[in-house]
Amino acid sequence: MAIEDKKRVQTIIITGLSGSGKSTALKAFEDMGYFCVDNLPIVLLPEFLSITENASAVSTRVALVMDVRERGFLDQYQSIFNQIKKKGFYLEILFLDAKDEVIVRRFSQTRRCHPLQPRGDILKGIEIEKRRMRGLRECADRLIDTSNFNVHQLRQNLMGLYSSRKCLDRLVIHLLSFGFKYGVPADANLVLDVRFLPNPYFEPDLCPLSGCHPKVQAYVLEKEDTIKFLEHAEGLLRFLIPKYKMEGKSYLVIAVGCTGGRHRSVAIVEHLREIFAGSDEEVIVTHRDLELEE
Repeated sequence: MAIEDKKRVQTIIITGLSGSGKSTALKAFEDMGYFCVDNLPIVLLPEFLSITENASAVSTRVALVMDVRERGFLDQYQSIFNQIKKKGFYLEILFLDAKDEVIVRRFSQTRRCHPLQPRGDILKGIEIEKRRMRGLRECADRLIDTSNFNVHQLRQNLMGLYSSRKCLDRLVIHLLSFGFKYGVPADANLVLDVRFLPNPYFEPDLCPLSGCHPKVQAYVLEKEDTIKFLEHAEGLLRFLIPKYKMEGKSYLVIAVGCTGGRHRSVAIVEHLREIFAGSDEEVIVTHRDLELEE
């Protein structure tokens, strides 16, 4: 079978730290129509994809959870993933992460033991797992820190990122607005700081509105500094995007931040959405902190 046909099988490997939300993520992918498997032994992956490729009744979109529970995973994933890609299958690694204190709380709430927890010391187990997973984390296509998500928010986030995607081997431009006071997104490839722009927060008639409102957008986008900034930003992005594509990158996360993530950053992201709407890449927009500010 030709390589082009094999690329029809779109495979997402869900991995990451224990307690980071992998089970919730797998359920979300199942709801999006993916064929889902939990804890498949890594050595069976090539055969599994070959069977899936030739089974007309099975979805061509597959999501699998693989992690430290399977002993051979960390020793073999690199060679097997490379083998699969050489055969023409598309493979994307989604790595879920979370802060230590959040993982401890989640294990405490569920009363489960950490898989690498030696003699009841859960923090030691987290430390060991982080060390073992470091290489996989660094080569992941997408990193999501789930520390601030409950199960419903994580599901909503994943649905927003993946439900509309048809072909996973296209570059995704993820435009993300955020507030610096809530922290810089961990998965950002580029961070644009727009706190130097005039702030609608201090305008009584604009403060209750968000950057999605035409009045706020007009206030932000019509300023001379904004116009110059957008000219430079668009030029930079149009230069970089082809470079990332040539490198084989799956995601480009462009994070735009203001103080609270409600006015300026949202307006700029919405404008960038319009600029890249007609491009060959898939464009996804997330306003991370908009609800927090509301």
